Amino acid sequence: MIMNTDMILPAEWAPQQAIQLTWPHEDTDWREYLADVEQAYIAMADAITKHESLIIVTPHADKVKALLHLHLSNCQMQKVKFNECPTNDTWARDHGFITLRDREGQLALLDFKFNGWGNKFASDLDNAINKSLYDNNMVKGQYINLDDFVLEGGSIESDGCGTIFTTTCCLLAPHRNQPLAKQEISERLKKELHAERVLWIDHGHLEGDDTDGHIDTLVRIAPDNTLVYVGCDDPTDSHYAELKAMEKQLTSFKTKEGKPYRLLKLPMVAPMYDKGERLPATYANFIILNDAVIYPTYNQPSNDKKAATIIQQAFPDRELIPIDSSTIVRQHGSLHCCTMQYPQ
Repeated sequence: MIMNTDMILPAEWAPQQAIQLTWPHEDTDWREYLADVEQAYIAMADAITKHESLIIVTPHADKVKALLHLHLSNCQMQKVKFNECPTNDTWARDHGFITLRDREGQLALLDFKFNGWGNKFASDLDNAINKSLYDNNMVKGQYINLDDFVLEGGSIESDGCGTIFTTTCCLLAPHRNQPLAKQEISERLKKELHAERVLWIDHGHLEGDDTDGHIDTLVRIAPDNTLVYVGCDDPTDSHYAELKAMEKQLTSFKTKEGKPYRLLKLPMVAPMYDKGERLPATYANFIILNDAVIYPTYNQPSNDKKAATIIQQAFPDRELIPIDSSTIVRQHGSLHCCTMQYPQ
């Protein structure tokens, strides 16, 4: 079957049918604070099911279902589907399907290879989740096996109009797609994602980030040619020089029409540490839903409020839903990393 050439990778704010969560369990790195992180997942499930459907991937479907019944209404629970299969971890953004859509609403489910962010962590079970979802009829569309190319959903952003944004520090990092060079990777992205161009961000990295600089920790795309990005105005912060260089590069980017992007700067999260290591806390890792945006908070009232104000400017017609992400970030991710959307 030949994929429709009218397919595009929709922007995340385009209408969605469902969000995927891959649920934490005792055999993951969450074990020592599993109850705490489950509270964040319950909060995400609650917010998601008030706006759209939810797919939960877990080795323990009955256990998670019983837990959610304590917190979600019967109406919300009717929007939840459970796919039971073994998992290594919980980062659905990076092992989930990347889904294309055509004008008629037909979907193509792209199953890229997930290798634990360059063979840093075990990933064999997570790399098999998509095929399980497809085989169990949890998702609909044309299944496209792209296991010859490593690509994580957190490493790309789409404006829904043919432009893909990514970072050189991630896609050119070791153990991803060597020996492919930057131009070859650009061509592969354009081919598989049906894109017209790729804009590469050459600066920006958060301490403690295992992903080699996923774009969803740094820069997010919003409607009306808007880039929402993490800024740093403290010259004593170790991120200062790189984030200033990133900011300068963003000012040089042009839309396909040759106009500059509208830039909205998020505050830097005040340093957070776990076991002496700085954590990659970021306000850029928000989740876009139908009619809402879930954004991370870090028990920093002033910064949390500033971030909400900026995100609301980018999405003025959407409800803002805060969720405490101070436990999630202990495993070096945040809310967006935990989810993957499926277009309507």
